[in-house]
Formats: sequence, structure tokens, C-alpha cells
Amino acid sequence: MSGQAAFDAIVAAIAAAKSAEVSGIVTAPINKEAMSSAGIRYPGHTEILAEYGGASRVAMMLANDDIRTVLVTIHTSLRKAIEQGDFDAQMSAIRLAHEGGKALGFPNPRIAVAGLNPHAGEGGLFGDEEIRIIRPAIEAARAEGINASGPHPGDTVYMQARTGRFDVVVAQYHDQGLIPVKYLGLEKGVNITLGLPFVRTSPDHGTAFDIAGQGIADHASLETALAYAQRLVAAKATPN
Repeated sequence: MSGQAAFDAIVAAIAAAKSAEVSGIVTAPINKEAMSSAGIRYPGHTEILAEYGGASRVAMMLANDDIRTVLVTIHTSLRKAIEQGDFDAQMSAIRLAHEGGKALGFPNPRIAVAGLNPHAGEGGLFGDEEIRIIRPAIEAARAEGINASGPHPGDTVYMQARTGRFDVVVAQYHDQGLIPVKYLGLEKGVNITLGLPFVRTSPDHGTAFDIAGQGIADHASLETALAYAQRLVAAKATPN
């Protein structure tokens, strides 16, 4: 019942945004297992938003005060993520990272693309995806005028972003991007869906059923999500 109710609420919110009844959506966490039990085939918010919102390409951006990251692949197994991270997926993520960085106030965002393999493949020694797929996508993005660089080793790129070298990091798979953001504190993190015709943000945590009803949940991430939604709506309303 809760999974179906959550899905119905998301669809209603999307309809309100598409009809301009609201300027943006801030979603609460959902339980994916509950939605699956209700027979709903979507693995998460992002996929529902993309289909019902009419977006041809979307990406998750996770952001806090220190770093911002965009994911090439999201809710899928690591094995499938490696298969799905093809040239087109790389280009889509880099382009959306560029657009998302601009929406957050960076006129020419510096995009760092993380490698897939240890040490970004070490010149093909630990894998050749960087050579075959990721680097050609970076070069194509640069030809479009996007300030992209890499592939950078995944174990150091966020440290460099946090010190101000990069504005947005493109991560190859879910945990590569989310672990650094969440490590810095769930209360500061926000999830932004890029590529939609409307603004959508959400807290950067799950449902926490284990503490439900105890009055101890921290609402700081929801406040952050609301603040980011207001910021993005204002930026969208301001002519370039």
C-alpha cells in the first residue's frame, strides 16, 4: 500500500509541474522494495521522473557544499553499469553535468570525468574502458566547448574537487559518486535530477524505517533539498 501511494504521489507531482501548477518538486525518500511489491517496475524516482516527465535524457546530480557529482549509470548492478557506460552514456552525463553546473552558478563549469578502473586504467594495464570509451567522449565534449578533463582516478578526483580544482565530477556508477557525497554528511547532501523540463530535488538519504516513529530523524537534508529547489527555480527564471 505504501509503495503504491508513493508512486501515485510522484505521478501527481509530475503532472502539477508539467502544467505549471508548481515551479518544482521536492520528493521525500521512497522504499524501492515497497514499490516493487506493489508491482511497480521502476527502480527509483529518476526513472519515473524521466518517463512521466517526458525527458529523453536524465542524470542524477548529488551535491553538497563541497562537491557535486553526476552519474553515468544509476540504479543497476555493477556488472550492468559497466556494460551501460558506453560512449553515448558518457556524452549524456558530461553534457548534463555542464548544464547542471551552469544552473548552480558556474558560468563555465570545470567537469572532471572519473575513470572506471583503478588508477583510471593505468594506460590500459587495469582495463581499457578509459582508452576505448571515456577519453574519446571527453574529447568529443571538449570539441563542443565543454570544459571537461580526464579520465581522472576515482580515488583522488573527489579530493581534488573538494579543494576547488573541479566544479562537477562525472562518476561512472552509483557508489563511486554517492560514497564521497554521503561521507561528508547526509544532512548536507541533495539529489538533483538533471534533464527534466522542471526542477526536482530530494534529500540524499533513504526512508530509515528502522527509526520511524521515534521522533529522532534529522530533517536537515530535506531543508537543503528545499533550498536547492528554490535556487534552481530562481536560476531557471532568470534569462541568460
